[in-house]
Amino acid sequence: MASYYVNKNAQSNGDHEVHKSGCSYMPNIENRMYLGDFNNCKDAVKEAKKTYPKSNGCYHCSKECHTS
Repeated sequence: MASYYVNKNAQSNGDHEVHKSGCSYMPNIENRMYLGDFNNCKDAVKEAKKTYPKSNGCYHCSKECHTS
């Protein structure tokens, strides 16, 4: 399992990116919300969508959950 976080600040397209702990693109601590520990990014993105309906996986650390 890995810890996942969502960026509180939306990207220019409105997406809130979900990051796995250790990602080099992790937002600053004040700009991220802990989602929990998950076995995969799909479950983490699902959790993020409860707060931010337009959530998306980070291209770098959760590529399988990233949509263009």
